[in-house]
Amino acid sequence: MAIGIDKQLLARLPDLDRKVLRTALRFHTNSLRYLKAMEKATVRFDLDGNPADEVTEAHRTHASETIRERFKKDAEQRKAQRQAEEAERRRTEKLDQLAAKFSRRSK
Repeated sequence: MAIGIDKQLLARLPDLDRKVLRTALRFHTNSLRYLKAMEKATVRFDLDGNPADEVTEAHRTHASETIRERFKKDAEQRKAQRQAEEAERRRTEKLDQLAAKFSRRSK
């Protein structure tokens, strides 16, 4: 997508809410699909599908780093979730063992 496409959209659709448009564009440009496309892209396109700008190496690198960071963060969250589940499983197991031990004594 061409840089400044928000201005082009607002020029064509003046009734469009600027904040809503920018939020939608931010949502789209932060999507995994867009970032993956940007990693390999060489040209940006305007609203009519015509080549607009060159995609710089800095923009491709930024897309790659963003994807890598997102995957790293997701992996860390999954690891923390697994550790929490394992700790809860051990805690429950220990409580069950204690309950079994003390319930035998009271009989």
